[in-house]
Amino acid sequence: MTGSCMLLESEKTKLLVDCGLFQGAKFMEGRNINPFPFDPKTIDALLVTHGHLDHIGRIPKLVREGFNGKIFSTGATRDLGRLMLIDSLRVMKKEIKDKTEKLIYREEDVDAAMAQWEGLNYHEPFEVGDFKINFKDAGHILGSAIAEIVCNKKKIVFSGDLGNSPTPLLRNTEEIRDANFLIIETTYGDREHEGRSERKIKLERIIEDTIKAGGVLMIPAFSIERTQELLFELNDLVENGRIPEIPIFVDSPLAIGAVRIYQQYENYYNKEAKYIIASGDDLFKFPGLQFTETTEESKKINDIPPPKVIIAGSGMSTGGRIIHHERRYLSDPKSTLLLISYQVAGSVGRQLKDGAKEVNIFGESVTVKARVAALGGYSAHPDKEGLYKFVENSYDTLEKVFAVQSEPKSTLFFTQMIRDHLGIPAVAPRYGDSFEFEV
Repeated sequence: MTGSCMLLESEKTKLLVDCGLFQGAKFMEGRNINPFPFDPKTIDALLVTHGHLDHIGRIPKLVREGFNGKIFSTGATRDLGRLMLIDSLRVMKKEIKDKTEKLIYREEDVDAAMAQWEGLNYHEPFEVGDFKINFKDAGHILGSAIAEIVCNKKKIVFSGDLGNSPTPLLRNTEEIRDANFLIIETTYGDREHEGRSERKIKLERIIEDTIKAGGVLMIPAFSIERTQELLFELNDLVENGRIPEIPIFVDSPLAIGAVRIYQQYENYYNKEAKYIIASGDDLFKFPGLQFTETTEESKKINDIPPPKVIIAGSGMSTGGRIIHHERRYLSDPKSTLLLISYQVAGSVGRQLKDGAKEVNIFGESVTVKARVAALGGYSAHPDKEGLYKFVENSYDTLEKVFAVQSEPKSTLFFTQMIRDHLGIPAVAPRYGDSFEFEV
């Protein structure tokens, strides 16, 4: 599912696309310490599609083990990348309990990676050996890109993570209509999302119900994009009087740092968001909103009586400050846990989504009496119809589709749908698979 890292190789050039961290189940995370299945010293360049850890988390390890080529991404991805990598290192240091365990990278490796990392604009073509490359807007998170790679007149497209367009903040995912080979993420390749308007109404009702019950609304959210989208919509609900003014905490240093980067890249926003900003509205400032950056500020949230809303990472409840709040409030029947992110198999978030009555947090069993709700419409990934349309746009030119970055159920469903409805060869590669195609 995670740990995105793909090697594209021609006779003269070795190009890596993403170098992510394995996350979720322990056997998956164990792969992070393993040697790369290639020699990092031989890689000519690395393309980074976006700043989520499952796409960037092993870049410092790659550099540490000898990669000295250029790293290319958009400027926003570079800035978010540094923020994420430093935070990931902090988390890894906390999690190491055995003195024999080693960090997969150190801060100096992050610094070395950043020295090799170049930020580009969308539609700013460049070349690496045999490959001509162009980044298009994926609409997934700030700076996310689709990598178009041309070799001998054949176009190979790596989707990275596509966006669930339209979104409140960012521009729509750009269309590609002439791909010959497509490597596409299929996180939700077997299901449909609810509508945008429906999700906002549901959010409003969940907040109102939690306020009426006198409870705490906990929202585990990925620090990049999901938190910023949520704040955008809460800003509208509060300022237009659709929900009462209550304390709303963003309890994540990473999310707060990401907000600051978002504020530096307003040129990446869609027309609606730019219009709101031009009218004088600060998208990330409204009555009741509080950013709790320090540990001391986070602890003081406990002193604020319900009702209140707490938005904190991590999105899958695998770490971060949200698990402290879950330990405190999951046993409270007046409170609600709202899942708005994808929950990978093996995570606490997935257990809660699947209806677990007890979960293990910090080594202790916590009884789940709080309401657990989920809003799929907040996903930053497209559903099966959005993915299908992205493939269909290149129907006339596509020779093969590779469905990646998902659980087997999703990739297998999606590849079968592409074969059945479009008649295009489609496969779901397994970890370590390799393929050849003529260009």
